[in-house]
Parts: sequence; structure tokens; C-alpha cells
Amino acid sequence: MSVTWRGAAPPEAPRITIWGWLRAGLRGAALGLWVFGGLVLLLLVRLAERPFHGVRRPWTPAIASTVCRGAFPVIGTGFQAVGAPLREPGAVVANHSSWLDIFALNARKRIYFVSKAEVSRWPAIGWLARATGTVFITREVRDAPAQARLFEARLRAGHRLLFFPEGTSSDGRRVLPFKSTLFEAFFTQDLQASLAVQPVSVIYRAPDGADPRFYAWWGDMGFGAHLLRVLAARRQGRVTVLYHPPLKVADYSDRKALAAACEAAVRAGLEAELARDWQP
Repeated sequence: MSVTWRGAAPPEAPRITIWGWLRAGLRGAALGLWVFGGLVLLLLVRLAERPFHGVRRPWTPAIASTVCRGAFPVIGTGFQAVGAPLREPGAVVANHSSWLDIFALNARKRIYFVSKAEVSRWPAIGWLARATGTVFITREVRDAPAQARLFEARLRAGHRLLFFPEGTSSDGRRVLPFKSTLFEAFFTQDLQASLAVQPVSVIYRAPDGADPRFYAWWGDMGFGAHLLRVLAARRQGRVTVLYHPPLKVADYSDRKALAAACEAAVRAGLEAELARDWQP
């Protein structure tokens, strides 16, 4: 996230009971074993995969998807995917409202996240991101040409890159304006004719009685405190991942037009799902 969104005050943190601490401890231990056990397996398989396939990863993404899909039963959160994930070469763009997005968006399809460079230096998370093939970028204009070349190389290797064009996370009740900078990489002469970009809406439903923004993580909210709150909750909600029809890059005149079309699809999907919650 380049600029932190502070458009809404975070919900008041509920008091965690003794039973909540116990739930958080049990779920946290199980989640840690599941995620990092899967990571060890992924690294071992990658040792055999790398000599034969190089940057192409035909085996290890399936392990990452299995781990991410299995994280939801461990936490107790419901997961639903609607629509068909992109099968052709290209990229995926989505709204961003929680660290849970990583699990939700990787649960159904083989993708590689595009993340800010600082994440690579984060304890544990940075190691996990590097191991799963995350593409790290900066927001510096001078780095744009090199990053475009990196995007192109990964796309040519058959990777489906996923990034969050909002540039930050929100409270999950809205879609922030999409920044078009990273879309420029899709308009190279050799890629434009063959690539598609799939918009995806990620919608969180809070546990019964909780603040609707329960799963959202934004502003100055600490990761540890938010993780603890989610793991400690007696009831859990659910997340829906809504896959929209892919958009052919060749159908758009430039990055701004493509970014606007993706933003409109993601916003429409989020708003339609949230509107359903208010129907009798």
C-alpha cells in the first residue's frame, strides 16, 4: 500500500474474553502449522521444479492454492467463489480490504501477487511472499520501465499476475479509485493482442452482530491486533470472491480506459452483493 486510506474511523475493538483468547490460541496454532507446513512442502517441491522449469512453476502454485483454501476452515470463516477464474494468459485485479484477500484470491486460481517492495522485508510474511513468487515493485517513476519488463517476462512465462489498483486497502464497503499506472505493462506491442485482465470483487460478510467492517484492515490498524480479533471471534462470517468476465486488453485504447472498465466491474459486483444483504 503506497498511501494508507483513512476515509473512515475503524470499529471499536471488542473486549476479548478468556474463551476468546483460548480460541485465538488454538486457531492461531493450527493456522500457523497449516500455512508454514505448506510452505515447507512448497519449498521442497520447488527444489525439484526449478531445475526443469526455471521461472515457470507448473507444480508449486497448486500447493499454494490448497493451503489458502484450507485456511478458511481452520479459521472458521465461510468461503464462496462465484464465476469462472481466468484460464488464458493475463492478469487479475481486485478490490483490497483485508490481509485475508491473500487467502481468498489464491484459493481458486493459480496467481502471483504484485506487492510493494517493503513487504519483502516483513518478518514471516515477506518470506512467505518471496517463496510463493510474489512480484515486488516500487512506486517510483524511474523504476517503471524495469518493472514493465519484469511484468512482461512473468506474463510470457504463463504467470497470472494479481494486483490491487486501489493502491491501499479500504473498509470493505466501497471500491476506491483505481490507479492506472500498472496497467501500462499490458500495452506493449507483443502483449496487447493476446492478454486479458479479469476484474474480481471480494466481499466480506461479518459475523452476526459484528460491525460490517469486521474483516477489513486499513488505516493505522495493527496487523497483530486485527489477526487476534479475527481468530478470537466466537462466530465467524464469510467471504465471497466474484469473478467477472475477462476484458481483452486489445479492446481498450490505453491503460486509463482499461483501468476504468475494471474499476466499474469490481464496484458493480461489490455493490450488488452488499445490496443483497439488505433485501428482505
